[in-house]
Parts: sequence; structure tokens; C-alpha cells
Amino acid sequence: MSKTNWTIDPTHSEVQFKVKHLVISTVTGYFREFEGVLHAEGENFDGAAAEFSANIDSIDTNVADRDAHLKSDDFFNAENYPKLTFKNGVLQKKDDSNFELTGDLTIRDNTKKVSLKAELGGTMVDGYGQHKAGFEITGKISRKEFGLKWDQVTEAGGVVVGDEVRLILNVQFVKQS
Repeated sequence: MSKTNWTIDPTHSEVQFKVKHLVISTVTGYFREFEGVLHAEGENFDGAAAEFSANIDSIDTNVADRDAHLKSDDFFNAENYPKLTFKNGVLQKKDDSNFELTGDLTIRDNTKKVSLKAELGGTMVDGYGQHKAGFEITGKISRKEFGLKWDQVTEAGGVVVGDEVRLILNVQFVKQS
């Protein structure tokens, strides 16, 4: 069987991150502009190669001032590092619908190997005859390992922004002919 390319359908996908604020609540943000591809054997995703990127300028936490701070040199430094990338990714099947996705995540020119959980929701042909596949990809990273080191401590000694960032990608892929 020949290689099949699957590309992310951005109109049916979302890329989300969550981080603790003051250690008592969670702030959710999104990357609104992103792209990704899977190179698979037909609809067999075991061993598929994966690549992904997101535009830092597309960060949206629903608070313009916070978004600007996240794009600044205190965090992502969007001016000098306009994208985060995931390369050399490989999906490894664990059971019927569960995979491990391992690859190289780069943020601010810092690259670390990460492993994420990927759950295949299934495949379907839509009303336009397009073959689709849906995945929910989740995992955790340390923001400080990627150079996002800004920190502030409250008067009571609490941390303003947590180190652990949860990633949640609900992505729908379209099979390319």
C-alpha cells in the first residue's frame, strides 16, 4: 500500500493549552492558526509520521493584554520565534483506538522529545465524499524546559503561573488524494 497524506482540517479542529494561575484556577488558551500532516499507510495510522506547527501570533486566551504578554519575550517571543513546531513525530498503536505520539517539540528554539497520548475517534466519509479521521491528543510539558521562564511570586508566596502546561488537540484530518 502506498503512503497516504492526511492534513488537519482547521475548521473542525482546535489546539488548546491549560496552565494553572495562582495555583488555584486554570487559564485556557488556544492557537487559532495551525497546520499539520500525517503520512500513513492508507487508514492504518500505526507507524504514521506526524508534523505540526502553530503560529504564536494566533494565541488567544480571551484577554488581549495576557495574549500580548504571552507573545512577548517574557514567554514565547513571537517576534523572533513565530512558530512552535512538532517534527519527527511517530504514532505507535497501543490498542484499537489508543496511540502514543512521540516527536520533537520546539518552542523558542528549545527542542525536547515529548510523548503524547493520541486517541483515534474513528474514520468517516463526510457528505462531500472526503475521508476524515479524528484524534484527541493530550499531554503535559514543562514550560520552563522550553524557555518560557517568566515567573512572579505573590506576597503570600504563591506562584502566579504554573510550570506544567496541559496540551489538548482535537484534530480532524482529511485524506488527500
